[in-house]
Amino acid sequence: MKAREVKRLKLVERYAAKRAALKEAGDQEGLAKLPRNSNPIRLHNRCKLTGRPKGYMRQFGISRIQFREMASQGLIPGVKKASW
Repeated sequence: MKAREVKRLKLVERYAAKRAALKEAGDQEGLAKLPRNSNPIRLHNRCKLTGRPKGYMRQFGISRIQFREMASQGLIPGVKKASW
């Protein structure tokens, strides 16, 4: 899944300028001919460590489970264990 996301990210970057030009011109047929995975809406945030798509914490770039494990090990500075 991680490799698929990287592939989609590369497609989005490659077609970004072309997509913007077609949108500005209002060319819906041209947009439809572009690869589907070149649309940035198809990108999904995933945990950098595990690839988990759910419970993603954007500020840290990891899932809530990895955040909790790292915080309890003291790897994230400034985070104290409360009552979890």
